[in-house]
Amino acid sequence: MTSSTRRGLGLAAGLVLGWLGSWALLLPTTLDQLPLALVGGAVVLRTLLQTGLFIVAHDAMHSTLWPDRPQANRRIGQLALVLYAALPYGRCRRNHHLHHRHAGTSRDPDHHPDGQPALWPWYGRFMAAYLSPGQLTALVLSWLVLAALGSRVSASPVLNVLAYGALPTLLSSLQLFVVGTYLPHRGPGGALCHEPRSLAWPCWLSLLSCYHFGYHWEHHAYPHLAWHQLPAARRPAPVRA
Repeated sequence: MTSSTRRGLGLAAGLVLGWLGSWALLLPTTLDQLPLALVGGAVVLRTLLQTGLFIVAHDAMHSTLWPDRPQANRRIGQLALVLYAALPYGRCRRNHHLHHRHAGTSRDPDHHPDGQPALWPWYGRFMAAYLSPGQLTALVLSWLVLAALGSRVSASPVLNVLAYGALPTLLSSLQLFVVGTYLPHRGPGGALCHEPRSLAWPCWLSLLSCYHFGYHWEHHAYPHLAWHQLPAARRPAPVRA
């Protein structure tokens, strides 16, 4: 096992455990008795952890999470997507590889047929490609189960699930779309761009914004690199501010 694989698996374990641990800490709380700043911070933390789950699954889709153990690599990816939003690993993996092979064309599942799509119509089409009505139902049912469990230990279980589950999932999907699709694949004047561009952001902002997903040219050029290796692969251009 290489040092990069060990690092990636350690980061993946930290993200999954952080996601589970944050639920264990936040679900028993009473939302309206907490300071607003604390609630806001918890939502931000949960959003970052939620996005981290998808990034773990994304590395698994490229077989970079555990290259020497393909079965374990796939199972970790499946777990991360189930926790993220009850998403099917096989479908997400197929769509993502189509995106890499046919970026910015009609065969790209992330593509929008309008030559200059606005953010919200493109976001809606993007979500429809990955989240079916059945998966949305499964996600809502999982939140209802969490609320039922939370009712044993909290006076505000439904509010907790909405604030720490539903809202971070929505914000995370927007984060992934805007930083990982909309900005990198939108060319000058809002037109679609066949070659992805990287966002000209410093490393710390790139990490916080979406785990370096904004270094998108590098990801398409070197899909075998894990997310934490992308900063070292950066090139000066093309970039998008």
